Amino acid sequence: MTNLDLIGSSAKFRALLQDVERVAPVDSAVLIQGETGTGKEVIARAIHEASPRRNQRFVALNCAAIPSALLESELFGHERGAFTGACTQTRGRFQMADGGTLFLDEIGDMPLELQPKLLRALQEREFERLGSTQTVRINVRVVAATNQDLGKLVNQKLFRADLFYRLNVIPLFLPPLRERVQDILPLTEFFVAKFSARLNKTIDSIPDEVVEILKAHDWPGNIRELQNFIERAMLFSPGSVLRLPLDLQQTMKQSSESAARTLADADRDHILETLEQANWLIGGQKGAANRLGLPRTTLIYKMRKLGIETRQSYRPRPIRQLADEQCHVAASC
Repeated sequence: MTNLDLIGSSAKFRALLQDVERVAPVDSAVLIQGETGTGKEVIARAIHEASPRRNQRFVALNCAAIPSALLESELFGHERGAFTGACTQTRGRFQMADGGTLFLDEIGDMPLELQPKLLRALQEREFERLGSTQTVRINVRVVAATNQDLGKLVNQKLFRADLFYRLNVIPLFLPPLRERVQDILPLTEFFVAKFSARLNKTIDSIPDEVVEILKAHDWPGNIRELQNFIERAMLFSPGSVLRLPLDLQQTMKQSSESAARTLADADRDHILETLEQANWLIGGQKGAANRLGLPRTTLIYKMRKLGIETRQSYRPRPIRQLADEQCHVAASC
């Protein structure tokens, strides 16, 4: 598959592209799931371009960007006089995409009251424009995308189960950029080349230290965040070598340190809770190490690293326990 926007050689991304090649030739519905900024529309376009529908239109609609009152008209069109301001008959996105592919982004934000009509359009390949009783037949492949857990929305009665199963015929999962560290350099090179023409600025070199900083970042905004980051870095680079502005470096450093602290704090809290449950006993069958599934030496190393002191020796023991221990020692001598 050849597409300039499909950049990456990591195992997870290669597996995703293989799935795209498998599903592209068929007309089954596809549900693309992934975090914000992972490139869901890029994958949807790749499916269209690799399909027999490639010579027809690819029509996209962000369900979260259209007010609920207007979304039905955007999808299915309307007749003249259907509502105030409807001066002419208008085709909807389904009709525009006839013969091609309709991409419904942020499908999890579709209003519940509109979902039955969408379900009928998917199953029967027909619908009525708003304000009309005439049935319109269409031949459209639907690719939907969301950054939400639709299964959870179904359980919460916020999304129809029948529509979910109709969309989820072929599920595709886009990995976040933090799980594609190997792809950060080629993506950076791609964005540098892309913005060189737009900004009329040439960047000949990307230093290793810059690449290491980029790889260390968590990228909560994923590829979209990286793209915006590279554009700004190019603007502030004084010469032909890519440099990161000091404020960006500091922001990324603080973000990485914050993430590291969060993980360390969670690990520390978990170990402390387990130690309390084990009455601060580290080894043995009832000790914290066994409860955590760790070797005793590993737990001790983690405790030292996280600044957790062994408190068992500092705790006052009951007089009865001390007496029993003294009797045991005396009997052993």
